[in-house]
Amino acid sequence: MLSVVNEPQDVFFEKAEDDLLRAALERSYKERFLVMTCLMKRNIMFKNAKITYKPYKQ
Repeated sequence: MLSVVNEPQDVFFEKAEDDLLRAALERSYKERFLVMTCLMKRNIMFKNAKITYKPYKQ
């Protein structure tokens, strides 16, 4: 019975994956490069980030 409920969701997920793949294939190499460099910069920023905690004082 669970498979009957999940079937429509699976169809939606497959369509969403296909749409994302088609959109990615339409992008130019320059767009891909710019997105990748942005992600690499964020990765470096998060890698170097330090989490500090200051207790709240009233």
